[in-house]
Amino acid sequence: MDGTGPQLIGFTLNGQSVDVSAAPGERLSATLRERLGARDVKIGCNAGDCGACTVLVDGESTCACLMSTAQIEGRKVETLAGLAQNDADTKALAEAFQNHGAAQCGICTPGMMVAATAYLRNKDSSIEDALGGVLCRCTGYRKIIDAVTEAAGGGAVALHGTGALGTSIRRLDGVDKVEGRESFGDDVAPIGTAVVHVIRSPFPRASFEFGDLEGFETHTDGVLAVLTAADIKGRNCFGVIAPFADQPVFAVAETRFRGEAVAAVVGTPELMARFHDGDFPVRWSELPAVMTPDAAMKPDAPQLHSGRSGNIMTSGFVQCGDADRALGTAEHRATGQFDTAFVEHGYIEPEAGYATVNGDRVEIHACTQAPVMDLDSLEEILAMDRSRIRIVPTAVGGGFGSKLDISVQPYLALAALKTGGPVRITYSRGESMQSTTKRHPAQMQVSIGADAQGHLQGFRFDGVFNTGAYASWGPTVANRVPVHASGPYRVKDYRAEAVGVHTHCPPSGAFRGFGVPQAAIAQEVLFDELAQKLGMDPLAFRELNALENGMPTVCGQVFEQGVGIKACFTALRGPWADALADAAEFNAKAGAIRRGVGIAAGWYGCGNTSLPNPSTIKSGVQADGQIVLHQGAMDIGQGANTVISQIFAQALGCDVHRLKLIGADTDVTPDAGKTSASRQTFVSGNAARLSGLALRADILRRCNIDSAAAVIEAGDGVIIVRDGAEVHEVSLNGLPADADGYVLRAQESYDPPTKPLDKNGQGVPYAQFGYAAHLAVVDVDMQLGTVHPVRFVAAHDVGHAINPMLVEGQVHGGIAQGLGMALMEEFIPGRTENLHDYLMPTIGDIPPIETLIIEEPDAHGPYGAKGLGEHVLIPTAPALINAINRAAGVQMRRVPVTPARLRAAIQETGHD
Repeated sequence: MDGTGPQLIGFTLNGQSVDVSAAPGERLSATLRERLGARDVKIGCNAGDCGACTVLVDGESTCACLMSTAQIEGRKVETLAGLAQNDADTKALAEAFQNHGAAQCGICTPGMMVAATAYLRNKDSSIEDALGGVLCRCTGYRKIIDAVTEAAGGGAVALHGTGALGTSIRRLDGVDKVEGRESFGDDVAPIGTAVVHVIRSPFPRASFEFGDLEGFETHTDGVLAVLTAADIKGRNCFGVIAPFADQPVFAVAETRFRGEAVAAVVGTPELMARFHDGDFPVRWSELPAVMTPDAAMKPDAPQLHSGRSGNIMTSGFVQCGDADRALGTAEHRATGQFDTAFVEHGYIEPEAGYATVNGDRVEIHACTQAPVMDLDSLEEILAMDRSRIRIVPTAVGGGFGSKLDISVQPYLALAALKTGGPVRITYSRGESMQSTTKRHPAQMQVSIGADAQGHLQGFRFDGVFNTGAYASWGPTVANRVPVHASGPYRVKDYRAEAVGVHTHCPPSGAFRGFGVPQAAIAQEVLFDELAQKLGMDPLAFRELNALENGMPTVCGQVFEQGVGIKACFTALRGPWADALADAAEFNAKAGAIRRGVGIAAGWYGCGNTSLPNPSTIKSGVQADGQIVLHQGAMDIGQGANTVISQIFAQALGCDVHRLKLIGADTDVTPDAGKTSASRQTFVSGNAARLSGLALRADILRRCNIDSAAAVIEAGDGVIIVRDGAEVHEVSLNGLPADADGYVLRAQESYDPPTKPLDKNGQGVPYAQFGYAAHLAVVDVDMQLGTVHPVRFVAAHDVGHAINPMLVEGQVHGGIAQGLGMALMEEFIPGRTENLHDYLMPTIGDIPPIETLIIEEPDAHGPYGAKGLGEHVLIPTAPALINAINRAAGVQMRRVPVTPARLRAAIQETGHD
């Protein structure tokens, strides 16, 4: 054998002997997934940075992407799918992971559980060390540590119950996650499916010309098709907000950011495994680019889009009273400019999907947060009636906002239609980081005043947000930030403006907070400075100025109940006092490590800003008695499948575990709206409540009873209703079934009551807000400038905690992302396009987190519940920065607070 052709490799996989033909240098991860069908082995980076592909090789944790298949000749390989069936330690982990909610989206779970299995077998290191090579972007790691501790004999926390509201139950979709059976975007295509690869710009701005595309397609073995803008029969444009839609599927003549698509090649898997972009006939000419808003707004700057003079996309504005006058007469003022960076979403699952053509219809299976929005876009791009397009979402391995925008969907659809399908696509990690949306960098100039007693007196916010090459969710950020920049406080004289500016950077889009976390940094850090000038305790200063029921917000909106920020502050009084005393004692030792305590608050309006935002939920009863819930709210790890089912079951009056769940699918499940803006528990939860109540009313009417205490059960061909000692049966035999096979059904919608904002931003932007306050304790090394978070205490007003375990999971995950934003995460186009150079928190970076659940019921929320997803991240970074400032005696104005920046600030102040 000369080593240049495929080699036959024999090894043991999950206890079975296998022989596989592998190309020289072929990664073990590719062999397992694409030759042996072991799709439980996940690919997050192909560089050993994320650990998602962790398997056991002769009992040792190994990144399968870093080992060639030739290296395992005669060895023993174990993956989660095999371990979950046969290994006692892994089975214990599966139970514990479900008990603690340690698997959220589930994409990292196979790697995490395999690494944990190795730990349980040996216990020759700490849990953190054993799992340190596997990244998780959802959980914040603490639940994972708790689960592994339980599996190691730390005491079980088994969850049982019917799913009644306020009780913690396991995720209804949890078993597939912990057994490696969850199918994500790259898991659904059959082995051997043709591959789509996108050709992208290597420059931030460039003109380009194609060479002989026809010759390339005809004479390159394995090429099935080439796609360019000429293949688009409809509109070569997409965007999430119709009036601002501006991004082409394929650029024409000129690109506007590094990573922009200009063409795509469809080829056999064998060709695409060795294909290089340099083989494609395209000539590039780099052009001058503007990478910052300051450069983009100069008079001589190149204009990215016609009709957007000065590269200004749009702006948002809120004003009440006279901010400048109030600031001019304020006893104390705090002013500063704050700068934040691009932040990468960092989900462990890169964008991926699969498409087929069935008759005259195209079906797209892909990871998405918004299937109906995908359908809307493809209808225009393909110029096809929407009845001929079907979107079937796969499981989503994290989204956090970026998977709201379409990515792979048009390339899959175009390729399938041109070739007759089927086709698949999976972005590389670098491709994902180049081409998908980021958190908006912000430049914020803020001034806040207070009178001698500490009452806020004047507040002015001016923010410039780098929206990148295309609009994406930039208009939402521009409009949401001025509404929220005050924080959850009473401000009578206020002026806030946010401007979105185009640059030749990747598009900035939705990322857990839509610009509010950036604004909160400026506001909450200046609050600490004001409190210091006043000689007031920072918590007392915030309590004094906190919104209460009956007080108008800066938009003039008045909530008669449910304003929970003061309750959050009250809950932190004891932990705050204890943490300050502990820090004083620690710092009395006068060492190089200084301890600091910080506090910050946040609020967030759930749903769209002053726009329609409906959700629809369908339910039905089959002739055999099965109760079915069509749950179209995409679960991207936050727990929508479980929470919305719990709300529906509560309304219907049944055990949640007896439901059959059908997920999002544009053919069979109504539109529950996009998973964004912390809206699903609130909006889709309300639709589920209404659907459950309607179905219940139909059932009870057939029993001729009207009882709030009646319990509904599914029987064999009957629905059983238990009302105290009485038992009723509704026979389903003979009832006509509809097109969905339901003999009883209910479909209901809910749209939050909001009102448009006037020219000064006055109105009713959201039907509900959620509230939060975080306490952070950090240790700062004054010599090195490093920051070690010690612990968090997080108080969150969720209205009504539908599932407290899932609430804690969201809190932990949001804090981890906020910590990354504050201390380490900074995406630099062209430089940090991998998970090695782009730093995200690992299991060793997240300290213990205490979650304090506050319940101030909301009038509009289902059973009083409020949204949560975004709220968690908002106070985290400012709480950390305030803790750093207090520890080191500095005033940090730029995030992330890297060791170099902090050390420079310490030296400048002379506190070292």
